[in-house]
Amino acid sequence: MKIARIETFRVPPRWLFVRVETDDGIVGWGEPVLEGRARTVEAAVAEMSDVLIGADPLRIEHLWQTLTRGGFYRDGAVLSSAIAGIDQALWDIAGKDAGRPVHTLLGGHVRDRVRLYGWVYGGSPAELADAASAQRATGMTAVKMNGSEALGPIDTPATLDLLVERVAAVREAMGRDGDVAIDFHGRYSLPMARRSLSLLEPFAPMFIEEPVVPELTWRLRDVVEATSIPIAVGERLYSRGDMRTALDAGVAVLQPDLSHAGGISEVRRIASAAETYGAYLAPHCPLGPIALAACLQIDFAIPNFLIQEQSLGLNYAEGSSYLDYLVDRSGFDVVDGSVERPAAPGLGIEVDEDEVRRAAKIGHDWQSPRWHHPDGSLAEW
Repeated sequence: MKIARIETFRVPPRWLFVRVETDDGIVGWGEPVLEGRARTVEAAVAEMSDVLIGADPLRIEHLWQTLTRGGFYRDGAVLSSAIAGIDQALWDIAGKDAGRPVHTLLGGHVRDRVRLYGWVYGGSPAELADAASAQRATGMTAVKMNGSEALGPIDTPATLDLLVERVAAVREAMGRDGDVAIDFHGRYSLPMARRSLSLLEPFAPMFIEEPVVPELTWRLRDVVEATSIPIAVGERLYSRGDMRTALDAGVAVLQPDLSHAGGISEVRRIASAAETYGAYLAPHCPLGPIALAACLQIDFAIPNFLIQEQSLGLNYAEGSSYLDYLVDRSGFDVVDGSVERPAAPGLGIEVDEDEVRRAAKIGHDWQSPRWHHPDGSLAEW
């Protein structure tokens, strides 16, 4: 069996899919997107195709090593995302060739269901509480919220008061038997993060995500030691090496993105590394159906899984859903906040290829928002 054809599809709202076909007709799908840089990753996949066409798709590790180490320049968001989507597609092919879900090829399932969390949005505490109540009514047992909009380096007491009010409202809506995660999104300076965390401890967040920008990963120990709240990072870290500094700092949760951090192959290794530190995985996935399907295969196979992100309800995707690109949507049915283990071969989904090709004619050129402070300087989004 050889790889015969590789195609990419930029589809709304902001995703990139890759289709890898073998000479005997097996098709594997991956999602090699980097939000705001889809065209760049698409070009990287095209360059990598020269290595892949004619290769044995079942030599996943050899191809991963070749794509990762075969060039003089390595790693980084773009290259790691391109490799991630290709890796997903190769595992999809391997599972379909074997007639088994990918998680069985990774050692078999260690759980029967995977817990998800939903997103909540709102400017005021009341709006956030209503959104959390709506998620609770659907059966979600955990939600995540943004901590704030743009922040100054050391912002005002009023800003901190609003943060506390917002979190308090969501905690009340979720109850003490539900979970609330708070995404700082790298918007907080180190002093603002440390000042905020002690104020949030009474609400027992599940975790605080990305309290500082990834460039300050080496300062994470200062954050970890300032609070009892579990600290989570990793969506902008792309390899085991990147994660090592965070693990050494004592973070409780890693959040590698299977479309950015080298795919199933590398995230499986990241999970093993985290396990040696007593840390857990909550894979980052504000993306499409293929990325989520890849995440679920990992989630069912690793012992140190915590909870899974998914993009239903995310504010960038209004009017669209990752379910739009699937033939059978039942594999993502959420019951009591969890999804059941997929039994179909490969990544466990059937992509609606006709719909993908139709949507790719529309395409997208989604860009990350750019925020500015009142003085005109750039703010972290």
